Amino acid sequence: MEPLIKTENLYRYYGDRCAVEDLSFELQRGEILGLLGPNGAGKSTTLGMLAGNLAPSGGRIQLNGVDLLKHPLKAKAGLGYLPENPPLYRELSVDEYLHYCARLKALPRIQINEAVHRAKERCGLLEVARRLIGNLSKGYQQRVGIAQAIIHNPAVIILDEPTVGLDPIQIREIRELIRELRKEHGVILSTHILPEVQSICSRVLILHQGRIAYAEQLGDAKQQATESLIIRLDDPPPEEQLEALAGVNKVERLELGGFRLQVTNEARTISALAKQLATSGWGLQEFTPKRRSLEQIFMQITSGEAA
Repeated sequence: MEPLIKTENLYRYYGDRCAVEDLSFELQRGEILGLLGPNGAGKSTTLGMLAGNLAPSGGRIQLNGVDLLKHPLKAKAGLGYLPENPPLYRELSVDEYLHYCARLKALPRIQINEAVHRAKERCGLLEVARRLIGNLSKGYQQRVGIAQAIIHNPAVIILDEPTVGLDPIQIREIRELIRELRKEHGVILSTHILPEVQSICSRVLILHQGRIAYAEQLGDAKQQATESLIIRLDDPPPEEQLEALAGVNKVERLELGGFRLQVTNEARTISALAKQLATSGWGLQEFTPKRRSLEQIFMQITSGEAA
């Protein structure tokens, strides 16, 4: 299946400084891609290039199969974008603003009313359609911002910090809305909130110093790979016997019959070890895999340590 976004060897320079270096990735329909990185990592520059607001210094961007640099208007017609500060007109009502956005996106006049109603319905705005945007809560203003991004039913939706400044109830509502959007679109979510990425994203990219430092599916075998095991045995054998088990690299003795096993970074190793220990006759009492969290991975990468 052809990706909705495909970037190849993307570069962006500001004078002599390279803000984005050799960036290549894809986005498929039905994916929510979490774009992470510390301040200055190149996230905003990347989003600006994907949205067509910044020209890359080198490389190629395809949106829904259309080259963004060769055919910018056609490519951007398939893109919806919510910047960190939503482009709202506070003196307009929700209806007035969304009709205005529909005209900006060149929707045929005969389709505008239907498109506005669909966007309001999907974003939970039907009850506030006639209210002034300036009188709405921050959460509803974010919904209006998302509504303008999806009103023309784009293939790709880019959301930059969509839950910033919201209370916990509003954050939950926006997250549910983003989950709904993935059913028909591909979504790129840029945020500093790591639990948000873990809760709603299917894949994550971590940028560091303009490059992709980490790229992984969330929840797949590799990302969830175990680095060590804590086991506890009633009748523990000599450490040499534990080290001889397949997949075990190192054994550290703990108190009260406990051991920390450094294991091969493969999920199938865990299943095989569990079977061996359960049938060993050593009286297995505890078997606890220890995994790296996304926060640990992020801190390790951005603090300059080896990934």
